[in-house]
Amino acid sequence: MEESYKILVVDDDPYIVNILQTALTQAGYQILTAQDGETACRLAEKSHPHLIIMDVMMPRCNGMLATMRIRQGSNVPILMLSAKAEGTDRVLGLEAGADDYLVKPFYQQELLARVKALLRRYDALGSIRESGSPDQIRVGDVTLDTAAKQLIVRGEPRRLTATEFKILYMLMSNPGRVYAAEEIYQRVWQQDAYAVENTVMVHISRIREKLELNPKKPEYLKVVWGIGYVFDAP
Repeated sequence: MEESYKILVVDDDPYIVNILQTALTQAGYQILTAQDGETACRLAEKSHPHLIIMDVMMPRCNGMLATMRIRQGSNVPILMLSAKAEGTDRVLGLEAGADDYLVKPFYQQELLARVKALLRRYDALGSIRESGSPDQIRVGDVTLDTAAKQLIVRGEPRRLTATEFKILYMLMSNPGRVYAAEEIYQRVWQQDAYAVENTVMVHISRIREKLELNPKKPEYLKVVWGIGYVFDAP
């Protein structure tokens, strides 16, 4: 049920915080708030929210830095908010560890739709902290443990976000099959794909950093130019 979800709203603008808190409370979510990145990091570690809505421009540790710090120990979904619509800012947000990016001003319906999609994805994949009977997908010396929600590369565990896990699960479940960026986006984000190449590319790049010995010369997760991405054994 939605009322069981706890969402941390992080923004130094009281007006924005009030708008988000009102909309999300009416939708049945529990809300925590923070006005800067330092407080957000402490609350994220202490209260374990199910989702974080993170503004970019804030005092005492901005949203980018706070996201990177939170990512060191958590795969909680992070929706980044910014007044900047430039593609480079979106890429920087995703590279910092955000799962999605929303430009201000935004429609309330779009915000709620993104929140629901991120929570559904997180629910479907579970938390990395959870464990269970192993159910593994192996390709070469790479293993994806679908019970522990963990990537194991050459015997070493690697931490994945929920979005990264879902992308890798789809690709490793069908080794050798080429997926277009639009198909990856539609399946993982569960939204219509429009100009999504940069978004998918950033997540692929983050996965390669955790997977490949040399991310610039990938052995497993490769691009098929003009078509899409494929996972295959070297």
